Amino acid sequence: MVDGIVARLYRHFLSSEPPGPENLCLAALGGYGRRELFPHSDIDLLFLTENERTQASYQKAIGAMVRGLWDLRLRVGHSVRTLAECGRLHRDNLEFNVATLDARYLAGDPRLFARLHDEVIPHLVARDHPDLLRNLAALTSRRHAKHGHTIFHLEPNLKEAPGGLRDYHVCRWLTQIAELEKHGRWATPEELWAAPLRAESSRAFEFLATTRCFLHYLRGRDENQLTYEWQDQAAARGVGQTPGQTVAAADWMRDYFRHARSIDRLTARLLDETLPAQSGLYGLYQDWRSRVSNADFAVIRGRVFARLPSAFGEDRDLLLRMFEMLARHALELSPDAERAVEQALARGELKAPHFSGLWEHFRQILTLPYAAGALRVMHRLGLLGMLFPEFRAIDSLVIRDFYHRYTVDQHTFMSIQNLHALRVPRAGPPAGRAPSLELEWKPRFAEILSELEQPELLFLSLLFHDVGKGLPGADHIRGSLRVLEAVMTRLNLAPADRETARFLISHHLEMSATLQRRDVFDPETVRTFAEKVGTPERLKMLCLITYADTSAVSPEALTPWKAELLWQLYAATWNCLTRSVDEGRLQPTGPETAQLERILSLVSDPACGQDLLSFLKGFPRRYLATHPPEEVAAHFQLARRLAEDPVQVDLRIRDRHYELTVVTPDRPFLFASLTGTLAAWGMNIVKADAFANTAGVVLDTFRFVDLYRTLEMNPSESERFKASLVDVLRGKSEVQKLLSGRLNLGALPRPKITVPTQVRFDNASSSHSTLLELIAQDRPGLLYQVSSKLAELGCNIEVALIDTEGQKAIDVFYLTSDGSKLDLSRQEAIREALLQWL
Repeated sequence: MVDGIVARLYRHFLSSEPPGPENLCLAALGGYGRRELFPHSDIDLLFLTENERTQASYQKAIGAMVRGLWDLRLRVGHSVRTLAECGRLHRDNLEFNVATLDARYLAGDPRLFARLHDEVIPHLVARDHPDLLRNLAALTSRRHAKHGHTIFHLEPNLKEAPGGLRDYHVCRWLTQIAELEKHGRWATPEELWAAPLRAESSRAFEFLATTRCFLHYLRGRDENQLTYEWQDQAAARGVGQTPGQTVAAADWMRDYFRHARSIDRLTARLLDETLPAQSGLYGLYQDWRSRVSNADFAVIRGRVFARLPSAFGEDRDLLLRMFEMLARHALELSPDAERAVEQALARGELKAPHFSGLWEHFRQILTLPYAAGALRVMHRLGLLGMLFPEFRAIDSLVIRDFYHRYTVDQHTFMSIQNLHALRVPRAGPPAGRAPSLELEWKPRFAEILSELEQPELLFLSLLFHDVGKGLPGADHIRGSLRVLEAVMTRLNLAPADRETARFLISHHLEMSATLQRRDVFDPETVRTFAEKVGTPERLKMLCLITYADTSAVSPEALTPWKAELLWQLYAATWNCLTRSVDEGRLQPTGPETAQLERILSLVSDPACGQDLLSFLKGFPRRYLATHPPEEVAAHFQLARRLAEDPVQVDLRIRDRHYELTVVTPDRPFLFASLTGTLAAWGMNIVKADAFANTAGVVLDTFRFVDLYRTLEMNPSESERFKASLVDVLRGKSEVQKLLSGRLNLGALPRPKITVPTQVRFDNASSSHSTLLELIAQDRPGLLYQVSSKLAELGCNIEVALIDTEGQKAIDVFYLTSDGSKLDLSRQEAIREALLQWL
């Protein structure tokens, strides 16, 4: 259709005869040149001229033709080049040189196009193919880096993500460049690919192309992001599979990931085979790694070659030793070695029961520095699934909760990778700059890892901790434990080791739940948690499995404050297990003496030590543990100004969030007034802490996102925002009026994931308060609604711990009424009121 439109406009503006005029021709580039034009994609055109004189004479006509295409609402990308320009290497725009590989004749002088196709491009490739290949590899690497170098995103980009359509085109370009350089002839790239990879990649391309067409028609624009909503619609229509036959969205996405994996694998292989040898330091490094070659394996350019690949079927220990090499030295398998493994698997020569001493080899792989890379290769080739068929249950498994970023198998490998990364020394901060919090807490967890007596049990538990998510039943831990029993029997683990692995998988969420839903500086919380853990060695493993599991959710999941809380819970539990339990509330004298001296050195009047102690008295220990001395000093300075103004407010930017601190005497509805004002201004609260000292002074801290960029785009609004907050707390304005029209819940979009509301009470975890744990669908104004309802029911919030995971709000309140815990009747009344309200 587009060819017909372009031909008619060409005849109208440039030549009534398509083969004319002489020395000018029109060619299609990109997807249009490859005959892969998608419904709303760009139409890329090349106007090719003999020389600049010809170019100038047709400039107006070319412009008129391009405008005609735009007037037809077609998206056009065009360039006007001479033949000589097409034959030059454009180092500042090598993408153009690569684009000419897809050039297709449309109209004009056919002899001019023949010179481009048969002479100019082949000559350019013969002369400059090393630069073209390196540039293509660099562009691909940068693009992959934007997507975390993984295909396993839960909402992937069909075109740009690893394993997407762009990678398929990269494979074609690599092959075409290699063929032009070696033989000087054009070829159909797919025909030169190895048969198994060609078949897999062809099916993958058809699936991705069909899905992209579906998205373009559905969205009415060039849309490539495969969101949850579009996944549902594609699965409901059987897109890329059996048209009209509905499948589950998770199963449909498994197909997507398997297709993307085929293209990703082909891309990696062709980049390895066609790239010119590296020079410089990296080349020397690759040569140096060849020194790890041995009698069984040769290492060339970072790839492992089996000297006798046919022996894999007979010598299974040899096969596992090869993966030990990968895990030890960060190597990759050569294509020949991969084929040998696949052929041995296809012949059925590698059955798990035949692996005597499997645990001895596998424990080595798990504990070596680059275990995650070796496990990924084993998984991709099918070896991991052959050794442990149970692991196939989470192959490309999608769990759609808007919190996890990766598929379950990728999350598992990431958790192992992040734990091993603790062993890699990190450079210190630049001169003159304070060390980051990351540099402070990562060495702490690394030290725990170095102290483990049996790290292999930790890594084994990580490998199978989420396998239950691929099994029937709502409790994935129970499913993972069933799988673990079969695995441990196959590995012939000792009884004590089995019990340790069972404990780790049974309790792998326990520490994270305690961080989010309990005051980890309350001695009752610590004592309860210590009783569950039992021994210091188990505590170390549980701390590390929590670190690895959380950090593998997404790059942003393990924030510095979460890492610090994890460390504090570990340290407090360690003290409890070693019979050195801290007190829960700060007192005028205590173990924080050094911290108090540091805080005093930062305030304007170092002689006010007694005032500082009065300010801190009664705050939970978590306050000093979670706030550096500089922040405590700033909070104390705010408190000292309460005599001048009973409402002290501080607002500052921290990373991507705003942080609001309010110091004021306690009063009814205080927390609700603060959360209501934030909601009225359109701020989304992602974390909050609320404390009160024995003098009745409240310190509330909120971390929030400015959804509408009100404060960012209008700096003067910051002062108005603070003034609005102060007016509410002084009683000069009502929060209900501010909220009028703001919390129209009926106008909110339907959530993609439904979170059922849960209300739970706990009278045992704290010695002084009743814990209310609320899990609900996150939405604007939720915290205001809950806190105002609690105030109406006569509850005082002693401590508030607010957190969000995707669309799930996890709020924990330490409540008292008239200074005491809540009785059962009061708890039931609150439960009914909250459930009805929410």
